[in-house]
Amino acid sequence: MTRLVNPADPPATPLWEGQPYRTERRVLAGVPCLLELPADPATPLRAICIVYHGAWATKEGKLGVYPALATREVGVVLPDSALHGERQGDTPEGLNAREYVWESVRRTVAEAPALLSALEAEFGAAAVWVVGSSMGGYVALTLARTEGRVKRAAALITSGVWEEPEVRSADLRAFLDAHRPVTHAADFASVPLLLASGGEDPVFPLASAHRPTSEALRRAYAAAGGTPLFEEAVFSGVGHYTSRAMRDAALRFLLAE
Repeated sequence: MTRLVNPADPPATPLWEGQPYRTERRVLAGVPCLLELPADPATPLRAICIVYHGAWATKEGKLGVYPALATREVGVVLPDSALHGERQGDTPEGLNAREYVWESVRRTVAEAPALLSALEAEFGAAAVWVVGSSMGGYVALTLARTEGRVKRAAALITSGVWEEPEVRSADLRAFLDAHRPVTHAADFASVPLLLASGGEDPVFPLASAHRPTSEALRRAYAAAGGTPLFEEAVFSGVGHYTSRAMRDAALRFLLAE
């Protein structure tokens, strides 16, 4: 049946600044995801942006945060990180709070190549961007240096120091040592990267988190001749959350390619 649509009064849809987009729930490579996509399914995507949430959060918490990208031919993918959301039942017993965080990060990083391949099969080849907040920032930083398909990355309210005395698991300690950003900063230097923090973040204070991370990255990008590829920002008065201004800075950074 053909549906009659009045162009002057089209169907109600999600909107970003008056521009429509659509949402879907999909399971891709075994990962439950929410997608924010251009309103027209025939629109080719210029990029895919995967947005990773923080610890004890879910994909639903990022719904409606980055739809500006969907109105600019970018597919936004919001996965439940491992052990979170629809996947809490996979949590192994015996983890303390910090081990739970890092086991989630380890598993999420490990499954990312399959997720990217599933997205490519579904939407075709497109540039891949990653954004992560807090724990999601750990994932974004790791993928920026290990996954060659990632072309831009934004790490928000996070840290690259990764000193974790409460993590006792040998596997998790090996993961930390293999991927600690301040130790392996040179591996980032070819990927445009934004590091953004809240000026009053009690979880990741500037002195112990943002500054040592930014200093290590700045040195690495400068040594590789890629200083313009690294950007950092601190948002005055902002605590441990992705503020609107921080989100907007991430959007500008991603869309500046």
